Amino acid sequence: MKNNKQQSFISVIVMCFMVFTSCKMVSQEPANKEIIISKNAKWSDKMALTLMKRHEKSYMIDDSKAPKWDYVHGLVLHAIEELNKVNPDPRYVAYVRDYVDTLVQEDGTIKTYELDKYNIDMVVAGRLLFAIYETSKEEKYLKALQLLRKQLTEQPRTNSGGFWHKQIYPNQMWLDGLYMGEPFYAQYTVTFEDGKNLVDVAKQFEQIQLHATDPKTGLLYHGWDESKAMPWADKVTGNSPNFWSRALGWYAMALVDALDYFPKDHPKQKELVKYLNNVSEALAKYQDKSGLWYQVTDKGGKEGNYLEASGSSMFAYAFAKGANKGYLPSKYKKLANKAFDGLTTKLITKVDADGGITLTQACQVAGLGGKPYRDGSYEYYVNERKKDNDPKATGPFILAALELNR
Repeated sequence: MKNNKQQSFISVIVMCFMVFTSCKMVSQEPANKEIIISKNAKWSDKMALTLMKRHEKSYMIDDSKAPKWDYVHGLVLHAIEELNKVNPDPRYVAYVRDYVDTLVQEDGTIKTYELDKYNIDMVVAGRLLFAIYETSKEEKYLKALQLLRKQLTEQPRTNSGGFWHKQIYPNQMWLDGLYMGEPFYAQYTVTFEDGKNLVDVAKQFEQIQLHATDPKTGLLYHGWDESKAMPWADKVTGNSPNFWSRALGWYAMALVDALDYFPKDHPKQKELVKYLNNVSEALAKYQDKSGLWYQVTDKGGKEGNYLEASGSSMFAYAFAKGANKGYLPSKYKKLANKAFDGLTTKLITKVDADGGITLTQACQVAGLGGKPYRDGSYEYYVNERKKDNDPKATGPFILAALELNR
């Protein structure tokens, strides 16, 4: 009898534990399972909803395990912010806001952000703060904006006035850095400083254009070392050895986005439009018949090279926006549509059962110098790992889809 009572008691305990754990499991299931991705939705919505479904919290973009202030989140969430302007959806607003509120503290400091590293990559996510501050008027967002502006005030510069890419990369400008710093800088100076520093914004483009442009192809090299001290730097020009499509994509996107803040009568506006035309004309020559561009831009037929998603998405966006804004001739809209056709037919090769889409053939990461050392060689770029739905591809893909109304 005693044994039976004990067994009954143990059974009840076990059942209670099972109920508790099953309830706990149910409560931890992502709410994003409820997201429906219609096959008739536009590509911009399909991609945004796919990312939101795969990454329950916005800080999880790029498979991040913990919240961090980072450029990839800034890029994708900026794209979703732009999407919300065209197709308003409270889920988009909440997704962007959740990232900002997870990282921006009440005193305006930003979790994981370290000012003294002077890493220009960390500025771009600040673009998300403008609209949130404008609608909420909460001081913490203004303080966070001012903190990022302080970085640009103190950012080390080349002797000729260009921002170093990072404190650990002295005397170096990378094409990537133009996107990371200039659209934020332009928007900040127009919003809070009556545009007084637009000349300095233009100076960044002037410096990279002057030093990193190849006179033969019109393309720009990934990096320029003013000191010529880096082993990857050409001893005469200081440039890295190759043209990387994503770096060129960052540059083209930086131009079309920074130009949003330059009045037509600003003395530097025409200059930036000219740079955009120059790089677009050079890039158009290397567009593959598929509509896409290769990882190493000018070496399409070479062994190991591949049609790459992020650079192709960035060019599609820059060409489309440039044409829509009147900066570029209308033919670039056709080239952008051709590129987008290539992305959707060649690189989105399957649709998941839940309607989610996957953009393939995206280079995950590439840089210069550092540890382990990256030499900027052809072999280096084509052998860097790839990642499906890498945010450096998905963000520009959403932006391109919006500009093309696809």
